[in-house]
Amino acid sequence: MRHLYDLLLYLQKVYEWLIVSYSAFYIISYLVFALLSYYAIRRYVLMKHYINEDVLLKSNNAIGVSIVAPAFNEGETIVYNVKCLLSLSYPKYEVVIVNDGSSDSTLEKLIQEFELIKVPFFYQERIHTAPVKGHYKSKNPVYSKLLVVDKENRKSKADASNAGINSSQYPLFLCTDVDCILKPDTILKLVKPFIESEVKVIATGAAIRSSNSCEVNEGFLEKVHFPTSWYPMFQELEYVRAFVFGRMAWSQINSLILVSGGLGMFDKEVAISSGGYTHNSLGEDMDLIIRMRKEMYDRNVKFKIKYIPESLCWTEVPPNLNILIRQRVRWARGLIQTLMLHKKMFFNPKYGSTAWFSLPYFFLFEFLGPIIEAFGTLLILLTLSISYFYFETISLNFLIWPLLFVYLFYINITIISILLDELLYKSYANIKEVLTLIVMSLIEPFFYHPIIVYSALKGYWQFFTKKESKWGVMVRKGYSKSQV
Repeated sequence: MRHLYDLLLYLQKVYEWLIVSYSAFYIISYLVFALLSYYAIRRYVLMKHYINEDVLLKSNNAIGVSIVAPAFNEGETIVYNVKCLLSLSYPKYEVVIVNDGSSDSTLEKLIQEFELIKVPFFYQERIHTAPVKGHYKSKNPVYSKLLVVDKENRKSKADASNAGINSSQYPLFLCTDVDCILKPDTILKLVKPFIESEVKVIATGAAIRSSNSCEVNEGFLEKVHFPTSWYPMFQELEYVRAFVFGRMAWSQINSLILVSGGLGMFDKEVAISSGGYTHNSLGEDMDLIIRMRKEMYDRNVKFKIKYIPESLCWTEVPPNLNILIRQRVRWARGLIQTLMLHKKMFFNPKYGSTAWFSLPYFFLFEFLGPIIEAFGTLLILLTLSISYFYFETISLNFLIWPLLFVYLFYINITIISILLDELLYKSYANIKEVLTLIVMSLIEPFFYHPIIVYSALKGYWQFFTKKESKWGVMVRKGYSKSQV
Protein backbone atom coordinates (compact mmCIF):
# COMPACT_ATOMS: atom_id res chain seq x y z
CA MET A 1 0.00 0.00 0.00
CA ARG A 2 2.84 2.37 0.87
CA HIS A 3 4.44 1.87 -2.55
CA LEU A 4 1.12 2.70 -4.18
CA TYR A 5 0.84 5.83 -2.06
CA ASP A 6 4.36 6.96 -3.04
CA LEU A 7 3.55 6.31 -6.69
CA LEU A 8 0.35 8.36 -6.44
CA LEU A 9 2.25 11.23 -4.81
CA TYR A 10 4.77 11.14 -7.66
CA LEU A 11 2.00 11.05 -10.25
CA GLN A 12 0.31 13.95 -8.51
CA LYS A 13 3.49 16.04 -8.77
CA VAL A 14 3.75 15.23 -12.46
CA TYR A 15 0.07 16.02 -12.94
CA GLU A 16 0.44 19.34 -11.10
CA TRP A 17 3.09 20.50 -13.54
CA LEU A 18 1.07 19.12 -16.42
CA ILE A 19 -2.08 20.97 -15.38
CA VAL A 20 -0.16 24.22 -14.85
CA SER A 21 1.36 23.97 -18.34
CA TYR A 22 -1.94 22.92 -19.87
CA SER A 23 -3.81 25.74 -18.12
CA ALA A 24 -1.24 28.31 -19.19
CA PHE A 25 -1.51 27.17 -22.80
CA TYR A 26 -5.30 27.21 -22.54
CA ILE A 27 -5.35 30.77 -21.18
CA ILE A 28 -2.88 32.06 -23.76
CA SER A 29 -4.96 30.46 -26.53
CA TYR A 30 -8.13 32.13 -25.27
CA LEU A 31 -6.41 35.51 -24.97
CA VAL A 32 -5.37 35.21 -28.60
CA PHE A 33 -8.92 34.14 -29.48
CA ALA A 34 -10.29 37.15 -27.63
CA LEU A 35 -8.16 39.57 -29.63
CA LEU A 36 -8.96 37.83 -32.92
CA SER A 37 -12.69 37.75 -32.14
CA TYR A 38 -12.74 41.42 -31.21
CA TYR A 39 -10.95 42.37 -34.42
CA ALA A 40 -13.19 40.12 -36.55
CA ILE A 41 -16.44 41.42 -35.02
CA ARG A 42 -15.29 45.03 -35.26
CA ARG A 43 -14.34 44.54 -38.90
CA TYR A 44 -17.68 42.86 -39.61
CA VAL A 45 -19.61 45.76 -38.07
CA LEU A 46 -17.60 48.35 -40.01
CA MET A 47 -17.96 46.44 -43.30
CA LYS A 48 -21.58 45.46 -42.73
CA HIS A 49 -22.91 47.86 -45.35
CA TYR A 50 -20.12 47.40 -47.90
CA ILE A 51 -22.76 45.96 -50.21
CA ASN A 52 -26.18 47.28 -49.26
CA GLU A 53 -28.65 44.48 -48.63
CA ASP A 54 -31.40 46.41 -50.42
CA VAL A 55 -29.29 46.23 -53.59
CA LEU A 56 -29.10 42.45 -53.24
CA LEU A 57 -32.84 42.18 -52.67
CA LYS A 58 -33.59 44.05 -55.89
CA SER A 59 -30.83 42.54 -57.99
CA ASN A 60 -31.66 40.51 -61.08
CA ASN A 61 -28.22 38.91 -60.97
CA ALA A 62 -28.26 37.52 -57.45
CA ILE A 63 -26.50 34.20 -56.86
CA GLY A 64 -29.05 31.40 -56.67
CA VAL A 65 -29.35 29.55 -53.35
CA SER A 66 -30.98 26.20 -52.65
CA ILE A 67 -32.22 25.60 -49.11
CA VAL A 68 -31.86 21.90 -48.32
CA ALA A 69 -33.91 20.70 -45.33
CA PRO A 70 -34.31 16.99 -44.49
CA ALA A 71 -37.59 16.02 -42.79
CA PHE A 72 -38.27 12.80 -40.91
CA ASN A 73 -41.64 12.37 -39.17
CA GLU A 74 -42.27 16.11 -38.93
CA GLY A 75 -45.98 15.87 -39.66
CA GLU A 76 -47.02 17.97 -36.68
CA THR A 77 -45.17 21.11 -37.79
CA ILE A 78 -44.03 20.53 -41.38
CA VAL A 79 -46.54 22.91 -43.00
CA TYR A 80 -45.59 25.87 -40.79
CA ASN A 81 -41.89 25.05 -41.13
CA VAL A 82 -42.05 25.08 -44.92
CA LYS A 83 -44.08 28.30 -45.02
CA CYS A 84 -41.43 29.94 -42.88
CA LEU A 85 -38.68 28.85 -45.30
CA LEU A 86 -40.72 30.06 -48.29
CA SER A 87 -41.04 33.52 -46.76
CA LEU A 88 -37.32 34.37 -46.53
CA SER A 89 -36.15 37.63 -48.10
CA TYR A 90 -34.03 36.85 -51.16
CA PRO A 91 -34.74 37.26 -54.88
CA LYS A 92 -33.45 33.92 -56.15
CA TYR A 93 -33.79 30.77 -54.08
CA GLU A 94 -35.59 27.45 -53.84
CA VAL A 95 -36.64 25.29 -50.90
CA VAL A 96 -35.76 21.60 -51.25
CA ILE A 97 -37.55 19.52 -48.61
CA VAL A 98 -36.30 15.93 -48.41
CA ASN A 99 -38.88 13.55 -47.01
CA ASP A 100 -36.52 10.97 -45.55
CA GLY A 101 -38.83 7.96 -45.56
CA SER A 102 -41.18 9.40 -42.94
CA SER A 103 -43.62 6.91 -41.44
CA ASP A 104 -46.12 9.58 -40.37
CA SER A 105 -48.17 12.07 -42.39
CA THR A 106 -45.28 14.36 -43.39
CA LEU A 107 -45.49 13.75 -47.15
CA GLU A 108 -49.30 13.64 -47.21
CA LYS A 109 -49.57 17.01 -45.45
CA LEU A 110 -47.06 18.56 -47.85
CA ILE A 111 -48.97 17.26 -50.87
CA GLN A 112 -52.30 18.50 -49.55
CA GLU A 113 -51.23 21.93 -48.27
CA PHE A 114 -48.97 22.93 -51.17
CA GLU A 115 -50.96 21.23 -53.98
CA LEU A 116 -48.06 19.01 -54.96
CA ILE A 117 -47.96 16.58 -57.87
CA LYS A 118 -45.27 14.09 -58.81
CA VAL A 119 -43.25 15.40 -61.74
CA PRO A 120 -40.65 14.02 -64.18
CA PHE A 121 -37.26 15.08 -62.83
CA PHE A 122 -33.75 14.61 -64.15
CA TYR A 123 -32.08 13.35 -61.01
CA GLN A 124 -28.30 13.19 -61.33
CA GLU A 125 -26.88 11.21 -58.42
CA ARG A 126 -23.54 12.99 -58.11
CA ILE A 127 -23.40 11.89 -54.46
CA HIS A 128 -24.56 8.33 -53.81
CA THR A 129 -27.68 8.09 -51.64
CA ALA A 130 -30.47 5.70 -50.74
CA PRO A 131 -32.99 5.36 -53.62
CA VAL A 132 -35.09 8.42 -54.42
CA LYS A 133 -38.75 7.58 -55.03
CA GLY A 134 -39.79 10.79 -56.73
CA HIS A 135 -39.91 14.58 -56.90
CA TYR A 136 -42.93 16.80 -56.27
CA LYS A 137 -43.74 20.34 -57.43
CA SER A 138 -46.75 22.54 -56.76
CA LYS A 139 -49.53 23.25 -59.25
CA ASN A 140 -49.93 26.61 -57.52
CA PRO A 141 -47.45 29.26 -58.81
CA VAL A 142 -47.38 30.80 -55.33
CA TYR A 143 -45.29 27.79 -54.25
CA SER A 144 -43.09 27.62 -57.33
CA LYS A 145 -39.94 27.77 -55.15
CA LEU A 146 -40.80 24.51 -53.41
CA LEU A 147 -39.39 21.12 -54.41
CA VAL A 148 -40.12 18.00 -52.34
CA VAL A 149 -37.86 14.98 -52.68
CA ASP A 150 -39.21 11.64 -51.46
CA LYS A 151 -36.55 9.03 -50.66
CA GLU A 152 -36.03 5.83 -48.75
CA ASN A 153 -34.72 6.18 -45.23
CA ARG A 154 -31.10 5.30 -44.41
CA LYS A 155 -31.33 6.49 -40.79
CA SER A 156 -28.98 9.35 -41.60
CA LYS A 157 -29.59 13.07 -41.97
CA ALA A 158 -26.42 13.19 -44.07
CA ASP A 159 -27.91 10.86 -46.69
CA ALA A 160 -31.07 12.96 -46.89
CA SER A 161 -29.00 16.15 -47.23
CA ASN A 162 -27.02 14.58 -50.07
CA ALA A 163 -30.25 13.72 -51.90
CA GLY A 164 -31.31 17.33 -51.54
CA ILE A 165 -27.96 18.56 -52.85
CA ASN A 166 -28.26 16.24 -55.87
CA SER A 167 -31.74 17.64 -56.56
CA SER A 168 -30.84 21.32 -56.11
CA GLN A 169 -30.43 23.65 -59.08
CA TYR A 170 -28.36 26.57 -57.72
CA PRO A 171 -24.58 26.93 -57.18
CA LEU A 172 -24.93 27.56 -53.43
CA PHE A 173 -26.90 25.51 -50.95
CA LEU A 174 -27.98 26.32 -47.42
CA CYS A 175 -28.27 23.24 -45.25
CA THR A 176 -30.60 23.45 -42.25
CA ASP A 177 -33.00 21.38 -40.18
CA VAL A 178 -36.63 21.67 -41.19
CA ASP A 179 -37.64 22.53 -37.61
CA CYS A 180 -35.14 25.40 -37.36
CA ILE A 181 -36.50 28.95 -37.37
CA LEU A 182 -34.52 31.27 -39.63
CA LYS A 183 -34.49 35.06 -39.62
CA PRO A 184 -36.00 36.52 -42.79
CA ASP A 185 -32.62 37.92 -43.91
CA THR A 186 -30.65 34.72 -43.28
CA ILE A 187 -29.83 34.05 -46.95
CA LEU A 188 -28.80 37.68 -47.47
CA LYS A 189 -26.39 37.58 -44.52
CA LEU A 190 -24.82 34.27 -45.48
CA VAL A 191 -24.50 34.97 -49.20
CA LYS A 192 -22.74 38.35 -48.85
CA PRO A 193 -19.25 36.92 -48.16
CA PHE A 194 -19.49 34.91 -51.39
CA ILE A 195 -20.06 38.17 -53.27
CA GLU A 196 -17.75 40.53 -51.39
CA SER A 197 -14.60 38.43 -51.05
CA GLU A 198 -11.87 38.57 -53.67
CA VAL A 199 -10.76 35.09 -52.53
CA LYS A 200 -13.07 32.15 -53.24
CA VAL A 201 -15.43 31.54 -50.32
CA ILE A 202 -16.47 27.89 -50.00
CA ALA A 203 -18.71 28.08 -46.90
CA THR A 204 -20.30 30.46 -44.43
CA GLY A 205 -21.94 29.94 -41.07
CA ALA A 206 -23.67 31.93 -38.35
CA ALA A 207 -24.76 31.69 -34.73
CA ILE A 208 -27.49 29.26 -33.67
CA ARG A 209 -29.51 29.91 -30.53
CA SER A 210 -31.98 28.05 -28.36
CA SER A 211 -35.63 28.51 -29.30
CA ASN A 212 -36.83 26.95 -26.04
CA SER A 213 -39.21 29.48 -24.40
CA CYS A 214 -39.24 31.76 -27.46
CA GLU A 215 -42.56 33.04 -28.74
CA VAL A 216 -43.39 31.43 -32.09
CA ASN A 217 -46.53 31.93 -34.13
CA GLU A 218 -47.24 29.48 -36.97
CA GLY A 219 -43.55 28.75 -37.43
CA PHE A 220 -42.44 32.41 -37.30
CA LEU A 221 -40.28 33.75 -34.46
CA GLU A 222 -42.07 36.66 -32.76
CA LYS A 223 -40.00 37.25 -29.65
CA VAL A 224 -36.75 35.84 -28.31
CA HIS A 225 -36.60 34.81 -24.66
CA PHE A 226 -33.89 33.30 -22.53
CA PRO A 227 -34.75 29.64 -21.79
CA THR A 228 -36.60 29.06 -18.53
CA SER A 229 -35.60 25.41 -18.13
CA TRP A 230 -32.39 24.41 -16.37
CA TYR A 231 -30.47 22.53 -19.08
CA PRO A 232 -31.44 24.78 -22.01
CA MET A 233 -30.14 27.72 -19.94
CA PHE A 234 -26.67 26.24 -19.83
CA GLN A 235 -26.78 25.35 -23.51
CA GLU A 236 -27.71 28.93 -24.39
CA LEU A 237 -24.68 30.10 -22.43
CA GLU A 238 -22.50 27.56 -24.19
CA TYR A 239 -23.77 28.64 -27.61
CA VAL A 240 -23.14 32.33 -26.94
CA ARG A 241 -19.54 31.67 -25.96
CA ALA A 242 -18.82 29.22 -28.78
CA PHE A 243 -20.49 31.07 -31.65
CA VAL A 244 -19.78 34.70 -30.81
CA PHE A 245 -16.32 34.15 -29.39
CA GLY A 246 -14.55 31.00 -30.56
CA ARG A 247 -15.71 30.62 -34.14
CA MET A 248 -15.15 34.26 -34.99
CA ALA A 249 -11.50 33.81 -34.01
CA TRP A 250 -11.09 30.71 -36.15
CA SER A 251 -12.77 32.52 -39.05
CA GLN A 252 -10.43 35.48 -38.70
CA ILE A 253 -7.34 33.30 -39.26
CA ASN A 254 -9.19 31.22 -41.89
CA SER A 255 -8.89 28.04 -39.83
CA LEU A 256 -12.56 27.29 -39.15
CA ILE A 257 -13.27 23.55 -39.43
CA LEU A 258 -16.80 23.47 -38.05
CA VAL A 259 -19.92 25.00 -39.58
CA SER A 260 -23.04 23.81 -37.78
CA GLY A 261 -25.23 21.32 -39.57
CA GLY A 262 -28.22 23.39 -38.46
CA LEU A 263 -27.18 26.42 -40.50
CA GLY A 264 -24.45 26.54 -43.11
CA MET A 265 -24.13 27.78 -46.69
CA PHE A 266 -21.79 25.94 -49.05
CA ASP A 267 -20.35 26.09 -52.54
CA LYS A 268 -22.15 23.14 -54.14
CA GLU A 269 -19.42 22.13 -56.58
CA VAL A 270 -16.74 22.04 -53.90
CA ALA A 271 -19.02 20.11 -51.55
CA ILE A 272 -19.86 17.54 -54.25
CA SER A 273 -16.25 17.12 -55.37
CA SER A 274 -15.38 16.55 -51.70
CA GLY A 275 -17.90 13.70 -51.54
CA GLY A 276 -20.79 15.50 -49.83
CA TYR A 277 -21.88 14.51 -46.34
CA THR A 278 -20.64 11.12 -45.13
CA HIS A 279 -23.79 9.18 -44.22
CA ASN A 280 -22.07 6.92 -41.67
CA SER A 281 -20.29 9.77 -39.90
CA LEU A 282 -21.37 10.94 -36.45
CA GLY A 283 -19.78 14.35 -37.06
CA GLU A 284 -20.82 14.87 -40.66
CA ASP A 285 -20.80 18.68 -40.48
CA MET A 286 -17.20 18.92 -39.22
CA ASP A 287 -16.09 16.12 -41.53
CA LEU A 288 -17.50 17.89 -44.61
CA ILE A 289 -15.72 21.16 -43.82
CA ILE A 290 -12.38 19.42 -43.32
CA ARG A 291 -12.78 17.51 -46.60
CA MET A 292 -13.73 20.74 -48.41
CA ARG A 293 -10.64 22.43 -47.00
CA LYS A 294 -8.51 19.45 -48.06
CA GLU A 295 -10.00 19.60 -51.56
CA MET A 296 -9.01 23.25 -51.94
CA TYR A 297 -5.51 22.61 -50.61
CA ASP A 298 -5.12 19.71 -53.06
CA ARG A 299 -6.24 21.97 -55.91
CA ASN A 300 -3.82 24.65 -54.67
CA VAL A 301 -6.64 27.23 -54.73
CA LYS A 302 -6.86 30.01 -52.16
CA PHE A 303 -10.12 29.94 -50.23
CA LYS A 304 -11.98 31.23 -47.18
CA ILE A 305 -14.63 29.95 -44.80
CA LYS A 306 -16.41 32.90 -43.21
CA TYR A 307 -18.41 33.14 -40.05
CA ILE A 308 -21.17 35.70 -39.41
CA PRO A 309 -21.33 36.98 -35.79
CA GLU A 310 -25.11 37.25 -35.84
CA SER A 311 -27.87 34.96 -34.59
CA LEU A 312 -29.76 33.83 -37.69
CA CYS A 313 -31.19 30.49 -36.59
CA TRP A 314 -33.13 29.21 -33.57
CA THR A 315 -33.60 25.55 -32.75
CA GLU A 316 -35.02 23.63 -29.83
CA VAL A 317 -32.16 22.21 -27.77
CA PRO A 318 -32.29 19.07 -25.56
CA PRO A 319 -34.72 19.92 -22.73
CA ASN A 320 -33.60 17.31 -20.19
CA LEU A 321 -30.54 15.47 -18.94
CA ASN A 322 -31.05 12.17 -20.79
CA ILE A 323 -31.43 13.76 -24.22
CA LEU A 324 -28.56 16.18 -23.54
CA ILE A 325 -26.21 13.32 -22.66
CA ARG A 326 -27.25 11.36 -25.76
CA GLN A 327 -26.53 14.39 -27.91
CA ARG A 328 -23.12 15.06 -26.37
CA VAL A 329 -22.12 11.39 -26.50
CA ARG A 330 -22.84 11.48 -30.22
CA TRP A 331 -20.84 14.71 -30.62
CA ALA A 332 -17.89 13.21 -28.75
CA ARG A 333 -17.94 10.10 -30.91
CA GLY A 334 -18.18 12.30 -33.98
CA LEU A 335 -15.19 14.36 -32.86
CA ILE A 336 -12.83 11.43 -32.35
CA GLN A 337 -14.11 9.71 -35.48
CA THR A 338 -13.40 12.82 -37.57
CA LEU A 339 -9.95 13.36 -36.05
CA MET A 340 -9.08 9.71 -36.73
CA LEU A 341 -10.31 9.94 -40.33
CA HIS A 342 -8.11 12.95 -41.01
CA LYS A 343 -5.07 12.02 -38.89
CA LYS A 344 -2.78 12.13 -41.94
CA MET A 345 -3.44 15.86 -42.26
CA PHE A 346 -1.90 16.64 -38.85
CA PHE A 347 1.25 18.77 -39.28
CA ASN A 348 1.30 18.16 -43.03
CA PRO A 349 2.66 21.43 -44.55
CA LYS A 350 0.42 20.95 -47.58
CA TYR A 351 -2.70 21.63 -45.50
CA GLY A 352 -1.68 24.94 -43.97
CA SER A 353 -3.43 26.23 -40.86
CA THR A 354 -5.78 23.24 -40.80
CA ALA A 355 -2.80 20.95 -40.18
CA TRP A 356 -0.85 23.23 -37.85
CA PHE A 357 -3.56 24.92 -35.78
CA SER A 358 -7.14 23.66 -36.16
CA LEU A 359 -6.72 19.89 -35.92
CA PRO A 360 -4.02 19.96 -33.17
CA TYR A 361 -6.14 22.39 -31.13
CA PHE A 362 -9.25 20.22 -31.37
CA PHE A 363 -7.18 17.17 -30.41
CA LEU A 364 -5.42 18.86 -27.50
CA PHE A 365 -8.34 20.77 -25.95
CA GLU A 366 -11.59 19.36 -27.30
CA PHE A 367 -10.58 15.68 -27.25
CA LEU A 368 -7.89 15.42 -24.54
CA GLY A 369 -9.46 18.02 -22.21
CA PRO A 370 -12.11 15.70 -20.68
CA ILE A 371 -9.55 12.88 -20.33
CA ILE A 372 -7.06 15.10 -18.49
CA GLU A 373 -9.78 16.44 -16.20
CA ALA A 374 -11.10 12.98 -15.36
CA PHE A 375 -7.61 11.56 -14.76
CA GLY A 376 -6.69 14.46 -12.48
CA THR A 377 -9.88 14.16 -10.44
CA LEU A 378 -9.39 10.40 -9.99
CA LEU A 379 -5.74 10.87 -9.04
CA ILE A 380 -6.54 13.49 -6.40
CA LEU A 381 -9.33 11.40 -4.88
CA LEU A 382 -7.10 8.32 -4.68
CA THR A 383 -4.24 10.28 -3.15
CA LEU A 384 -6.50 11.89 -0.55
CA SER A 385 -8.04 8.52 0.32
CA ILE A 386 -4.69 6.80 0.86
CA SER A 387 -3.25 9.81 2.74
CA TYR A 388 -6.22 9.61 5.07
CA PHE A 389 -5.41 5.93 5.64
CA TYR A 390 -1.86 6.88 6.65
CA PHE A 391 -3.04 9.90 8.68
CA GLU A 392 -0.91 12.19 6.50
CA THR A 393 -1.83 15.63 5.19
CA ILE A 394 -0.94 16.68 1.67
CA SER A 395 -1.11 20.18 0.27
CA LEU A 396 -3.20 20.86 -2.82
CA ASN A 397 -2.34 24.56 -2.98
CA PHE A 398 -0.09 24.06 -5.99
CA LEU A 399 -3.09 22.64 -7.83
CA ILE A 400 -5.88 24.78 -6.39
CA TRP A 401 -4.43 28.17 -7.32
CA PRO A 402 -3.95 27.42 -11.05
CA LEU A 403 -7.46 25.93 -11.20
CA LEU A 404 -8.91 28.99 -9.46
CA PHE A 405 -7.12 31.24 -11.92
CA VAL A 406 -8.49 29.23 -14.86
CA TYR A 407 -11.98 29.39 -13.37
CA LEU A 408 -11.86 33.19 -12.96
CA PHE A 409 -10.42 33.62 -16.44
CA TYR A 410 -13.13 31.35 -17.86
CA ILE A 411 -15.85 33.39 -16.12
CA ASN A 412 -14.44 36.64 -17.48
CA ILE A 413 -14.35 35.28 -21.03
CA THR A 414 -17.93 34.04 -20.72
CA ILE A 415 -19.25 37.33 -19.31
CA ILE A 416 -17.45 39.32 -22.00
CA SER A 417 -19.09 37.07 -24.63
CA ILE A 418 -22.53 37.66 -23.10
CA LEU A 419 -22.13 41.43 -22.88
CA LEU A 420 -20.63 41.71 -26.36
CA ASP A 421 -23.50 39.70 -27.81
CA GLU A 422 -26.08 41.84 -26.03
CA LEU A 423 -24.34 45.10 -26.94
CA LEU A 424 -24.21 44.26 -30.62
CA TYR A 425 -27.45 42.38 -31.19
CA LYS A 426 -29.85 42.92 -28.24
CA SER A 427 -30.70 39.23 -28.28
CA TYR A 428 -32.91 39.13 -25.17
CA ALA A 429 -36.17 40.69 -24.09
CA ASN A 430 -34.86 42.52 -20.99
CA ILE A 431 -31.87 43.05 -18.73
CA LYS A 432 -33.12 40.42 -16.28
CA GLU A 433 -32.49 37.68 -18.84
CA VAL A 434 -28.95 38.95 -19.44
CA LEU A 435 -28.24 38.98 -15.70
CA THR A 436 -29.66 35.46 -15.38
CA LEU A 437 -27.25 34.31 -18.08
CA ILE A 438 -24.34 35.89 -16.19
CA VAL A 439 -25.36 34.17 -12.94
CA MET A 440 -25.59 30.84 -14.78
CA SER A 441 -22.02 31.32 -15.99
CA LEU A 442 -20.81 31.36 -12.38
CA ILE A 443 -22.23 27.91 -11.60
CA GLU A 444 -21.73 26.33 -15.03
CA PRO A 445 -18.25 24.90 -14.26
CA PHE A 446 -19.55 23.11 -11.15
CA PHE A 447 -22.83 21.70 -12.43
CA TYR A 448 -23.05 21.66 -16.23
CA HIS A 449 -19.40 21.15 -17.17
CA PRO A 450 -19.05 17.79 -15.33
CA ILE A 451 -22.04 16.51 -17.31
CA ILE A 452 -20.30 17.47 -20.55
CA VAL A 453 -17.07 15.79 -19.43
CA TYR A 454 -18.95 12.61 -18.49
CA SER A 455 -20.76 12.58 -21.84
CA ALA A 456 -17.48 13.02 -23.73
CA LEU A 457 -15.82 10.16 -21.86
CA LYS A 458 -18.84 7.95 -22.49
CA GLY A 459 -18.68 8.82 -26.18
CA TYR A 460 -14.97 7.97 -26.35
CA TRP A 461 -15.59 4.67 -24.60
CA GLN A 462 -18.36 3.74 -27.01
CA PHE A 463 -16.20 4.69 -29.98
CA PHE A 464 -13.14 2.69 -28.98
CA THR A 465 -15.18 -0.32 -27.81
CA LYS A 466 -17.26 -0.06 -31.01
CA LYS A 467 -20.43 -0.05 -28.97
CA GLU A 468 -23.52 0.97 -30.88
CA SER A 469 -25.27 4.11 -29.68
CA LYS A 470 -28.63 5.36 -30.88
CA TRP A 471 -29.39 9.06 -31.13
CA GLY A 472 -33.00 8.42 -30.21
CA VAL A 473 -35.95 10.73 -30.60
CA MET A 474 -35.95 14.18 -29.08
CA VAL A 475 -39.47 14.90 -27.84
CA ARG A 476 -40.03 18.58 -28.52
CA LYS A 477 -41.91 20.68 -26.01
CA GLY A 478 -42.85 23.42 -28.44
CA TYR A 479 -42.84 27.17 -27.95
CA SER A 480 -44.55 29.86 -25.98
CA LYS A 481 -47.58 31.37 -27.70
CA SER A 482 -47.18 28.77 -30.43
CA GLN A 483 -49.96 27.87 -32.78
CA VAL A 484 -48.16 24.99 -34.44
